[in-house]
Amino acid sequence: MFDELMRAIGDIIGAHGPAVNAAQSFAPSDYSIHFFLQIAVILFVCRVVGWMAKRFMGQPQVVGEMIAGVVLGPSLFGLFFPEIQAALFPQETRNMLYVGAQFGVGLYMFLVGTTLRLDHFRSKAKSAVGVSAAGIVAPFLLAAAITPMLLGIPGLFAEGLGQGGATLFMGACIALTAFPMLARIINERGLANTSLGTLALTAGAFDDAVSWCVLAIVLATFGAGPGVALLAIVGGLGFALFMLLVGRKLLVVLGRAVEAKGELTHALLAVVLMLYALSAFFMDAVGIHAVFGGFLLGVCMPRGLLTDEIKKKVEPLTVVFLLPMFFTYSGLNTQLTTVNSLSILAVAAGILLVSIAAKFGACWLAARLAGEDNRTAMGIGALMNARGLMELIIINIGLQKGIIGPTLFAIMVLMAIVTTVMAGPLFELVYGRKARADGRLGALEGEATEAEGRRDRDAAQPAS
Repeated sequence: MFDELMRAIGDIIGAHGPAVNAAQSFAPSDYSIHFFLQIAVILFVCRVVGWMAKRFMGQPQVVGEMIAGVVLGPSLFGLFFPEIQAALFPQETRNMLYVGAQFGVGLYMFLVGTTLRLDHFRSKAKSAVGVSAAGIVAPFLLAAAITPMLLGIPGLFAEGLGQGGATLFMGACIALTAFPMLARIINERGLANTSLGTLALTAGAFDDAVSWCVLAIVLATFGAGPGVALLAIVGGLGFALFMLLVGRKLLVVLGRAVEAKGELTHALLAVVLMLYALSAFFMDAVGIHAVFGGFLLGVCMPRGLLTDEIKKKVEPLTVVFLLPMFFTYSGLNTQLTTVNSLSILAVAAGILLVSIAAKFGACWLAARLAGEDNRTAMGIGALMNARGLMELIIINIGLQKGIIGPTLFAIMVLMAIVTTVMAGPLFELVYGRKARADGRLGALEGEATEAEGRRDRDAAQPAS
């Protein structure tokens, strides 16, 4: 009986459905069992690694969560405990995590859009255009310079991929800014309502949109057909223009309804979520990405009680519960062990240096030419240089479509991690510390707590 009990316990996370090209397939109950266990593990690991990143590395929670995703994947957990990792995250459940990941990251970008200050953007339009252009042109020029060398190394790109397609793909990868990651860093660093934060978010959003359109062109030239590229560019641009010119006016009715009720009722919240789902669906369907649909909807939401209520009722669950699925899904597709020789490490170092020069250097120069002071320009460059998991998304597509090989995929993962980890400390070094000392930015969470403790101790001391 004990043996049967152990067998039954061990069979809990096994497949129980009928055979479909395997000994057994997953039944509906198998998916739910895995999902609940996966969520528990994901939340635990993300909170622990996030705390460690803040405590020992001075990184925001979001960077710790990105690292936690890689920890749970084949590069660490799967390397040392492959059977346990495979049992916890079987291939059959990846699609389930993917949907939750896209829902979460898109909803978070919707929340970020509701905080975007269009008045700041208008006041910084010249700088934003210049930074966006530099963040696109420089990466593609440098990609054109290094791609011929990369094509000469076997296994980095797919056989038969021409220099033009390889250059466009590398340029898109280098031009990316970690849009969701950038948004969380901006929020956690107290930049959400500043002109610098708005400028960086706007430039990052535009750069990412261009990168996704270029990816669509690469896919079209690689066999997906020209309709893919045309649909992405025309559909994405058309939706953006519709939301900005027409959607904003239609959404005023929703804002007035919330003001009249005095709160965001359940019925009105359902309308908001439905609009979000439709926006994410459209941008996903045309081949851009769901996050841009959510972001555009958030930008067009009327400010006031509506956005305050959305933030209060939607943000906690999104940040704590949904976003960790996004980081974990990307981490599950990351295999760093393929970077295993000095020559490949040299290639990785070269790509990293080129990527930093293309984003940090170019965006800093563009901001300076647009009239920003040196400290602000360097802060913009530091933020724009982070690539995060948007990079992982685009290179995952490249790997799945056969454009790049596992080795180049691993190299680009390393580049994404390093540029993201360095973003926070570099920003504090070149801009944040001085701005906080001047009172332009509030103290970080840990600094604020320490300052309050000093004030309390000073108040408790008797006056001399």
